[in-house]
Amino acid sequence: MPQELPFAAPASEIALEAGALLREYFRRGVATEYKGDVDLVTEADRASEKQIVERLHAAFPTHGIYGEEGTREGLDREYRWYIDPLDGTTNFAHSFPVFCVSMGLEHRPAGLAADQDGELVAGVIYDPMRDELFTAEKGRGAWRNGQPIHVSPVKTLSEALLATGFPSRKRHSSPNIHFYQECTLRSHGVRRAGSAALDLAYTACGRLEGFWEFNLNPWDTAAGVLLVTEAGGTVTRFDGSPFLLDSEEILATNGALRDEIVGLFSDMFAGRNLLPIPTPAEYAAARAQQTQP
Repeated sequence: MPQELPFAAPASEIALEAGALLREYFRRGVATEYKGDVDLVTEADRASEKQIVERLHAAFPTHGIYGEEGTREGLDREYRWYIDPLDGTTNFAHSFPVFCVSMGLEHRPAGLAADQDGELVAGVIYDPMRDELFTAEKGRGAWRNGQPIHVSPVKTLSEALLATGFPSRKRHSSPNIHFYQECTLRSHGVRRAGSAALDLAYTACGRLEGFWEFNLNPWDTAAGVLLVTEAGGTVTRFDGSPFLLDSEEILATNGALRDEIVGLFSDMFAGRNLLPIPTPAEYAAARAQQTQP
């Protein structure tokens, strides 16, 4: 990563420190609590956010901070950090080693209305278990551990690997299981790893061709959105319209698949052209036909 990056480089050091803290908590284990009917929180979430906030105050004293665990400071300032101190808390609480620190920076120039998005200008995602640091700064590209990254060149959904997530609450009323079914039938597969920030980072570096999810928060998406766009991909809502930080839906792709997936989502919402789940016999017959010379 170029050392001259004014926001991403200092934020990377903060994320690395928070990741080291999470690794120690993960090693020794932590008690979990509920902050709603089903949403988990641990002392590691709170300790990580406290440390990140303290470091941000020192590095960027004029910036605002919007954190998942309750920090709301200086939200009317020109620059605002969205931080998720532990994205993947449920994984963490179950000793499933897929989680990260996510930090995204929004620039909100004077005169911008409160209900308007500013411009995402920096993003950092750190996976402490794989020691992978993803960084991006507006107009300067995206990086993993100091090496430039780019989205996948795959051009068709049938050859794509996708990712999604499911809400921790009101799962019974979420339509995403239907999206999961249709996308699984049309692609190489759909992964559900439990960290939206890492799913976006993996889309940016070409491990995934696309990611979609309902009802995320700005701290889940801010850093990853910039990573994807700086790596050459696209981030929209399900209908292809511009993504906003308070959007209730996100679709990130390598760009080549955007129109195909937007078309599929349009069909799903309208109940058109949907495929029934094949029986084992139908699946075997189709496989046999595909392998014939």
